Amino acid sequence: MSERLKVSSNPHVRSRATTSGIMAAVILALLPAAGFGIYNFGLRALMHILLTVAATVLTEFLFGLSRGRSTVGDLSAVVTGLLLALNLPVSAPWWVGVLGGVFAILIVKMLFGGLGQNFMNPALGARCFLLISFPAIMTDFSCDAYTGATPLAALKAGESVDLKAMILGTTGGTIGETSAVMLLLGACFLILMGVIDLRIPGSYLISFLIFEILFSGHGLDPAYLAAQLAGGGLMLGAFFMATDYVTRPITQKGQYVYGAFLGIMTGIFRIFGPAAEGVSYAILLGNLLTPLIEKYTKPVAFGKAGNRGKGDKSHGEK
Repeated sequence: MSERLKVSSNPHVRSRATTSGIMAAVILALLPAAGFGIYNFGLRALMHILLTVAATVLTEFLFGLSRGRSTVGDLSAVVTGLLLALNLPVSAPWWVGVLGGVFAILIVKMLFGGLGQNFMNPALGARCFLLISFPAIMTDFSCDAYTGATPLAALKAGESVDLKAMILGTTGGTIGETSAVMLLLGACFLILMGVIDLRIPGSYLISFLIFEILFSGHGLDPAYLAAQLAGGGLMLGAFFMATDYVTRPITQKGQYVYGAFLGIMTGIFRIFGPAAEGVSYAILLGNLLTPLIEKYTKPVAFGKAGNRGKGDKSHGEK
């Protein structure tokens, strides 16, 4: 049967790209950050990555087995596991990533219909579940290599930070968020491959910077602004999680609105919130608002413009 006659769930986008191909590209793009995380934190980081990915893949496989069909081949479970692992502190017990992986796939993804039906990013949903359930574990970034507060927490407390270390990644934090260089390298790969574009990340980062300039009290301080960009999970969130095909708006105008919303919310959480970070919660709130954003940014169909109503009315009066 012709591919043009194939019926599938919305959104309907004509493309030669396959789900497995897109997911493979994302995995490759995340490898530099993952590799640096292992170098930065040691083999314990590798253990978290392997266990979390194994948990997501096995959960999806067993769920598919119970339903008589397998979806593991699309590699989306691998991406979810890898993203979740990169959002974990290396000091966390081994079972934290496993529990989070099961929650991400079973609760956030599969129980809502599987890939394409989940209303929020599974990796971020699982991370927030872990943050709420085990706050002490998920906010403990001490390890053999680094002790004390993360650079973002130090920045919030008004302390000085090593900007070079933040950009390179030789600091404390979660496994995959520390190196802005490696994350940008992976982001450039995705852009060149056509997997993502700059609409969401660009509007996210620009609106975040504007908010910081207006409300942080530091104004146009380049060192402070650069540290805010390089610190925490901003780069990881902006390029790898906010751009998730399923939970982002599909309309172009909507993507700009979505990105601006994320930037403003991240600024609010970082400046006015009790914690130093807020990327995860900002993106999840954006995910929840995606249907509303799409509703009000949907392009008007040809022949459905507002003046049609006038024409109909005048025709009726005649």
